[in-house]
Amino acid sequence: QVSVNLSVVHLRQGNVLALVQTVLEETGLPAYLLDLELTESQLLDDSEQLLQTFASLRELGVQISVDDFGTGYSSLGYLKQLPVNNLKIDRGFICDLPGSSPDAAITRAIISMAHGLNLKVVAEGVETLEQLDVLRGMGCDAVQGYLIARPMPAPELELLLQKQLQPLS
Repeated sequence: QVSVNLSVVHLRQGNVLALVQTVLEETGLPAYLLDLELTESQLLDDSEQLLQTFASLRELGVQISVDDFGTGYSSLGYLKQLPVNNLKIDRGFICDLPGSSPDAAITRAIISMAHGLNLKVVAEGVETLEQLDVLRGMGCDAVQGYLIARPMPAPELELLLQKQLQPLS
């Protein structure tokens, strides 16, 4: 899956749908493997055009994620209207797990709420096996962070992916 951060400025230009279609055609990337991410504060823009663009992108099969969830001033009423697939829990709630009971309670609540809205949950900033175990126990769907891989140049990523795709002998 390829995740791309998107800004509301891009969405307001009105050509995001055409641009995404062109990129998918040129690269051959299946639409379901493209995940467009916007922060929750960007999503509070009450634009009908924004909602229509999201709906059109979802019709293409593109994934839409709310990034850094929990750091802004969430409008939970608005969240139920958004045509999104995923919530990404901000790393600020993950970094002190498993030791912080307030962070654990908030993380558990976000996961439960997201699943109630039929959304998948990604925890950002996972660095330890202990954090991974806690998140698995909470029902978190996916994680990202240094435990999985550190940032790397594209050629190194390509080698890593090729290695992971090789069948076990």
